[in-house]
Amino acid sequence: MFSFPDALLLSLGIAVVLVMPGPTNTLLAAAGLRQGVRRAARLTMAELAGYMVAITLWGVFLNQAARRFPWLPMATRMVCGVYVAWLAVNMWRSAVALPTAERREIGLRTLFVATLLNPKAALFAGTLFPAVAFATVPAYLEAMAIFAILLLPIGLAWIAFGAQLGSGRLRWLNPAHVQRGASIVLGAFSATLAWAAFH
Repeated sequence: MFSFPDALLLSLGIAVVLVMPGPTNTLLAAAGLRQGVRRAARLTMAELAGYMVAITLWGVFLNQAARRFPWLPMATRMVCGVYVAWLAVNMWRSAVALPTAERREIGLRTLFVATLLNPKAALFAGTLFPAVAFATVPAYLEAMAIFAILLLPIGLAWIAFGAQLGSGRLRWLNPAHVQRGASIVLGAFSATLAWAAFH
């Protein structure tokens, strides 16, 4: 069992990364835009399945490899910190764009594959999830339960966001300001990852 501070820290890290724009969240918002909340809500289960598979594979690989290469966990945190910093800079420079030209319905398979290949999975497994989560079954189940509890409402929020854009109720919302605000949060998060890599 994780201590309360450890569980809280894990929850905060997961929530920050999950809420940030990325390929999966863009697809969820686009599905909400095209299909509405009710029809698109089932896609959160495909997102959860994709992340669970990817995080498990990354976590087991990194946990096993760290036994042979003790420097690997610190290197992984550093790489993840650089990735998040790059994501923050890239997000600042570009505006949020939901794909609207293509009207094809986004299905479970599309969402699952996009999530499976999402670089955030490596970030979760290599930096946010504690190593013990991939060493013992109880710790793994507890970490995944926390992850699932946070993912479902955040995924639904992205779908609802897309649906609201489609309804025209968010005309006042400036996507560039939202994106830049998110990039500042990501930049701060990358700094904490860099700090954690050396402590």
